[in-house]
Amino acid sequence: MKNKKSQYEIFREKVKIVLYGTNTILGRMFDLVLLGLILLSVLLIMLDTVQGVSSKYHEQLLVCEWIITVFFTIEYILRIISIQKPVKYIFSFYGIIDLLAVLPMYLSIFFPGASILSIVRALRFLRLFKILHIPQINHQSLQLKEAIEASKEKILVFIYFVLISTVIIGTIMYLVEGRESGFTSIPMGIYWTIVTLTTVGYGDISPQTPLGQFIAAFVMILGYGIIAVPTGIVTAEFAKSSLRNNSVSGKKTCRKCQSQVHFDNAKYCYECGTELPNN
Repeated sequence: MKNKKSQYEIFREKVKIVLYGTNTILGRMFDLVLLGLILLSVLLIMLDTVQGVSSKYHEQLLVCEWIITVFFTIEYILRIISIQKPVKYIFSFYGIIDLLAVLPMYLSIFFPGASILSIVRALRFLRLFKILHIPQINHQSLQLKEAIEASKEKILVFIYFVLISTVIIGTIMYLVEGRESGFTSIPMGIYWTIVTLTTVGYGDISPQTPLGQFIAAFVMILGYGIIAVPTGIVTAEFAKSSLRNNSVSGKKTCRKCQSQVHFDNAKYCYECGTELPNN
């Protein structure tokens, strides 16, 4: 005889269906309500920074923000207790974002002004891709993630090279221009180099000597190349990923969660890990 499930186990299962079951009616309704509250929360935070609105409705905005925060806190706790491996969720990408979404309001009790950091809740809109369950969108997001992971070592080496270059160029500009032109120290020269390389060009510091202007022109041209390199690296890896994985045919449907977001050569479901049928 099978052991009868306790009320707590039944409760956990029902909560899991609502929170994680994007293929169920209740799950989809909850996700839509959640997205609506995230949007409302972001709007409330932005309105609270508008002086005219904040002076009149600050208390009301704060109450609404706390109500939403309590809702997100309950949701976060329920997500933890409703799954078999809560640690995996807590330290996952979405788990960290969910935690960051509720922390600022509680921190504002001790550090006034910290509530403005609740704007990070906008990151929770990334759940939209999981909710929509559109194979093409999910497939492209998986390919982009794979491309970024494959190119991270190359990008790190490139950034390391850029950092060394900025130190060298900043030091040269400090020696060439000197304090009279605003290059009061090597760190200030490095600051100017970074601003110029990224093509931002604030104009608060500018070279005055012909040699300094020549170096500045060289750095500006170099900046366009530096911007293009990371893009090229990721694009190349994205193209390789596309060739390796072909496309999502939609033929492989998971028998457990009915998800169709799978590569043609996938053996296990990306949503629940169930073995996929061989079509």
